Amino acid sequence: MQNFDAILAQITEAAEQEIQLPEGWGQGRALFGGLTAAIAWRHAAAGAAADQQLRAMTVSFVAPVLDGAAQLQRRVLRQGKNVTQIAVEIIQQNEVVLAAFLSYGRARSSVVQMTDTPDPDEGQRAEEGQSFPEGAAVPEFTRAFDYRVTLGGLPFCGSKSRQFGGYMRFRELDSVVSIGHLLALVDAWPPALLTHLTKPTPASSLTWTIEFPSELPAKSSHAWWHYVATIDYAADGYGHTHAHIWDDDGQLVAISRQTVTVFG
Repeated sequence: MQNFDAILAQITEAAEQEIQLPEGWGQGRALFGGLTAAIAWRHAAAGAAADQQLRAMTVSFVAPVLDGAAQLQRRVLRQGKNVTQIAVEIIQQNEVVLAAFLSYGRARSSVVQMTDTPDPDEGQRAEEGQSFPEGAAVPEFTRAFDYRVTLGGLPFCGSKSRQFGGYMRFRELDSVVSIGHLLALVDAWPPALLTHLTKPTPASSLTWTIEFPSELPAKSSHAWWHYVATIDYAADGYGHTHAHIWDDDGQLVAISRQTVTVFG
């Protein structure tokens, strides 16, 4: 399995470039979505000013992204005094397989200040959670991560809870956490809908929006990050969820929203 940071290190500041997507990061018939989203983020970053923070990123998983050659294309849609809007596409075999839209914004003074945020559930510590099982049925990308489930049970356990989550970290990678690392950590969790099923069933993200309310803390990708997802609505083969992510000090670092397709 190729090192996560080494994969992102291929990406230069060029607006158009070709990279090699690795084997060993599979998620069903496609590459792990958290990795491809991180690649899109890394490619977009060169289009924004250094003092503009990523505020929100929306990803559309158009088609399965495969290992091998891929083209990256970046367009700066608008670069204003405070906000920059950037579009990124990953292209394989002349077709768009992933499209991302990123909004960067410079901090500025405002009379609106509402910084009280949801608190994580302090009921269980990471060490008390349940690890994911290992085996052929588990996607290969999960080998890069360590999980501890404290809410909702494991996938396919027949849970009735609206909530699912616990703690996650990179299993071995110990770098100062970046947006790319956090994208991978958040998307490493299976859709919350899968806990309601009683047997393995295909599912995939259709769209994903993740928001970053403040600058990331200078913590390690190997530290524990707390994740809690809530099912807002699920019917007709689609589910709508939101999630909050905190660092190990209980500071909210990201808000995630997903539309998921499930074939069961």
